[in-house]
Amino acid sequence: MDTTVISVTIGLAPPPRLDKALSRDVPDEASLSRTRLARLIAEGCVVLNGAVVTDAKAKVSEGDVLEITVPLATESHIGPEPIPLEIVYEDDDLIVVDKPAGMVVHPAPGTPTGTLVNALLHHCGDTLSGVGGEKRPGVVHRIDKDTTGLLVVAKTDRAHHGLAAQFEAHTAERAYLAIVHGMPDTGDPRLRGIRGVSAEPGAVIRITTQLTRHKTDRQKQAVVFNGGRHAVTRTRVLEGFGTPPAVALVECRLETGRTHQIRVHMAHAGHGLVGDQTYGGRRKIAVKALNDATRDAVSAFPRQALHAAVLGFKHPASGEVMRFESQLPADMALLLARLRA
Repeated sequence: MDTTVISVTIGLAPPPRLDKALSRDVPDEASLSRTRLARLIAEGCVVLNGAVVTDAKAKVSEGDVLEITVPLATESHIGPEPIPLEIVYEDDDLIVVDKPAGMVVHPAPGTPTGTLVNALLHHCGDTLSGVGGEKRPGVVHRIDKDTTGLLVVAKTDRAHHGLAAQFEAHTAERAYLAIVHGMPDTGDPRLRGIRGVSAEPGAVIRITTQLTRHKTDRQKQAVVFNGGRHAVTRTRVLEGFGTPPAVALVECRLETGRTHQIRVHMAHAGHGLVGDQTYGGRRKIAVKALNDATRDAVSAFPRQALHAAVLGFKHPASGEVMRFESQLPADMALLLARLRA
């Protein structure tokens, strides 16, 4: 296997552990995350003062010389495909894309091709330095096939590690726009009576539950209060439509990022997303609330009306705070125009 050798001299006042010292002193251009370095140590790829060391906790001292043998990134088993992408931002470390409806993020048994990863492999080509030892884009977070909007993907191992840490710590900013049935209202006694739903200042509704796979439909997620994974969504109404209000445009902000989280939480609160066939977003609208044409447009909306509109994070290499916004896709914008008319 082709390899490259990186020489590192431990600097002043090093951390006591080998893995932490290497994480600090390995050149940034090597693009090796602490996780990747730990794996290389365990695999016997690190030589300390002429002797192989496999213990990540081994002690190091100022002036110690280490050589790291890094296997060159192998080609991904996923094939590149020339699929058009809307690139919002790109540099040597990461790429931000605006995903269209209908595109799956990562290949799976049911969708082995035509995914965002296939498209990125073609677009990035040799600029991918490797994530986890393989030439592939590092998917940090995902949005559903029929959800549109912003995604950040790492191009290097170090960037992948840095971005993943932010998402795990819930410090990345993620705001979605959704069109939902009904009008969520913090003063609604029905809403206040739902377990896990509470009100916060600024007319914000907080939904806090556990989420797990549905007992009978493994493609769905379900709200539980014992077991599962902790999930928090905050939502507020931006605009309401109908007399009485039958549909609303809401902003949803994620504290956690679980599978289908917004869709499940809004359905749990009784305000499922328009067009969401999986979680009951095909609700009938009162005849008098909207005119026939508008009511039909809402009922016929072909996907969950959900858009990842804002994405913010610290650049994993420079530390710069980055924030991106995406305009509503044409189908959601058209539906809102009809509702406003």
